[in-house]
Amino acid sequence: MGSVNPGDAPRTPAAASRRGTDFLQLDPAAAPARGLTTWLADQLRAAIIDGRLRPGAALPATRILADELGVSRGIVVEAYQRLKDEGMVQARRGAGSIVTARPATEPAATEPAPTRVPFLPRRWRADADIDLSPGVPDLSGFPRAAWLRAERTVFNQASAADLGYGDPRGSYQLRHELVGWLARVRGLRAQPEDIIIVAGVAQALALLAQWLRDHGRPLIAVEDPGSRGARDELAYWGLKPVPVSVDEHGLQADELAKAGRDVRSVLLTPAHQFPTGAVLAPERRRSLVSWAAAIDALIIEDDYDAEYRYDRTPVPAMHASAPSHVAYTGSVSKTLAPGLRLGWLIPPAPLHTDLVTAKHASDLGSPALPQLVLAQLIASGDLEHHIRQARRRLRGRRDALLAAVRDHLPGAEVHGIAAGLHVLITFPRLAGQVRDTDLADRIREAGVLVQPLSVHGERSEVPSLVMGYAAHTADQLRTAVSRIGRVLS
Repeated sequence: MGSVNPGDAPRTPAAASRRGTDFLQLDPAAAPARGLTTWLADQLRAAIIDGRLRPGAALPATRILADELGVSRGIVVEAYQRLKDEGMVQARRGAGSIVTARPATEPAATEPAPTRVPFLPRRWRADADIDLSPGVPDLSGFPRAAWLRAERTVFNQASAADLGYGDPRGSYQLRHELVGWLARVRGLRAQPEDIIIVAGVAQALALLAQWLRDHGRPLIAVEDPGSRGARDELAYWGLKPVPVSVDEHGLQADELAKAGRDVRSVLLTPAHQFPTGAVLAPERRRSLVSWAAAIDALIIEDDYDAEYRYDRTPVPAMHASAPSHVAYTGSVSKTLAPGLRLGWLIPPAPLHTDLVTAKHASDLGSPALPQLVLAQLIASGDLEHHIRQARRRLRGRRDALLAAVRDHLPGAEVHGIAAGLHVLITFPRLAGQVRDTDLADRIREAGVLVQPLSVHGERSEVPSLVMGYAAHTADQLRTAVSRIGRVLS
């Protein structure tokens, strides 16, 4: 009797009961009764050619794949060997069999353009050597070591229940730590049960906008100029933003009072107005609180970057003076990283249950582990230490930007320098000569990306640009301003 190729061996009764493997959805029941080796080699080869198995992908261990397919190990060993002989697979010590061949049609290496329509016009999102778009923190300064320490602590201490769906309001540990944190740094008085953990300020605005819309309050006052992203977020959820002017003292509260009783909500950035940098004056705070109390209005307080101040005393949050009319929201997007998608919302008590219900319906709660890690960062003092270090670093970058403006942009005026991550630069000598959008286009052609003020609402005869400085070194900032100076010369 001649020898029998393992690929020609009939399948055993055990193999016949197998239903295949998740790996490439291989199903030996679809193979001929004899010739399993050829079938398996053909399936793997096709997956490499069409790109399902990319270069560097590891093939399952022969013993594991044979067990899942319900075939003898020799069949898998022989199939792998055929691919090795063809140069499509290579055996590597300690790594098993690795795909080395490239697919027949290599996909484009460049990242495809996003299909979602961006809020900002694309020409102010284009690539540039130096991107001075506002709102971007110093991501290179993320406290990786502290985060890893906190993660290890969390993994050592977390219970099985901590990894479940949990409370839709968010982790109790984080809400408990936020009570102390916000009391220390923002002057808030709250309890853990008052706080809702959200996926950044954006989710807080979405939840509040839906509540206002569903309760017949579609009009909302917004600062003009004010955050384009926030305004678009509110509009997406069905609200109609009503612009109210901003000056050097913040939102002009008397204009809000004239807007009519149909406007019963307002979105504010009182501690550091975006994008002008103005601080809401005390008398205007009092006026706004009185307005809200008189008509049972809602003030949404976006405390987006209050941790970064350099040349002024702290500005307390409005929530402390009117918790029954202020929905306070903040996040770690500027202090740590926006990619964490971690924030908090403290709404007036009558809204709380509805907002928690909506939050639960939208996502069943925020991710557990990042919440626990953030709680540990606060409890250990590492978050405060990180912010102190970042504040010193960013002050130096701000100073470098200001010095470069003095050297290269004569006649330019800089606003909002006492705090935050961006400045507003106005060019009075160009008044009536050029639009800020055209000026931003010319600067972009020089390799520097800035935002024209008019993107955020107000259109002025004086061209004005919003520039972020947190994400760049002093040398990069000097280079950027030098290029802007050459554009204007």
